[in-house]
Amino acid sequence: MMSKRKLIIITGLSGSGKTAVSHFLEDLGFYCVDNLPSKLIPKLIELWKRKGEELVERVALVLDIREKGFLKNFPIIYKNLKEKGIPMELIFLEAKEETLLRRFKETRRPHPLSPGKSILEGIKEEKEKLMPIREMADWVLDTSDLSVSQLKEIIVKRYSEKKKKPLSVSIISFGYKYGIPIDSDLVFDVRFLPNPYYVDSLRSVSGRSKKVKNYLLSLPETHDFLKRLYDFLNYLLQNFIKEGKSYLTISVGCTGGKHRSVIIANEIKKYLQKNNYEVKVFHRDVNKL
Repeated sequence: MMSKRKLIIITGLSGSGKTAVSHFLEDLGFYCVDNLPSKLIPKLIELWKRKGEELVERVALVLDIREKGFLKNFPIIYKNLKEKGIPMELIFLEAKEETLLRRFKETRRPHPLSPGKSILEGIKEEKEKLMPIREMADWVLDTSDLSVSQLKEIIVKRYSEKKKKPLSVSIISFGYKYGIPIDSDLVFDVRFLPNPYYVDSLRSVSGRSKKVKNYLLSLPETHDFLKRLYDFLNYLLQNFIKEGKSYLTISVGCTGGKHRSVIIANEIKKYLQKNNYEVKVFHRDVNKL
């Protein structure tokens, strides 16, 4: 079945953002290949169409003038595949000459057509040579005035399946006595909440226990904290997405990492999952003495 499958080919001017777009598509679940020779596209599609293969449904290829023979081979191959009804989309990225020149100067990378000539001459030559391929494109996107986050927002809006938000969240519960997780992006200290450790009937069991959970969540302090925390996370996560962040690690700490942090981490997970985030939780210190 090819109905749910999609092949995107990304091409365009050097320095226009092709690699960035492929990274954004990869975050959305596409299998991405950079600088694939044009003559290998039919072979890749043959594998992709094969019944019974455990292959990804969505593939993105970056093809450009770096490949020797691209200008000659790609238009013929693309036209043949289109005529066969392959569900393909050709994206052509471009930018103003002054923008491309600035980007090359900032990165100090040579233009692929600039040996023996200036960067600007290489940009002009590439623009002229790629004009026939630009005219074949299903979508021409000018990235001149786009920030990285704005470019990602455009790609996500167009290609996200919208089942999950484009941000994966890992939540770690931990004990301060064992140290803060080194990969934390956000750290929340919940040692201000009443400690179940000082309740005799709860001391020996962890925050995974229903009775410990019921105790902590029944407290007004916990209820008020979670309400404020959820509002704060809503604000932060939406802005992280806008800025292009794909992965976020939230760490929640209490004294020993056994009671309060475990419960709060689980509550955050439940809340974020209800809001369609992809969430994993790891209780680092819950089994330590």
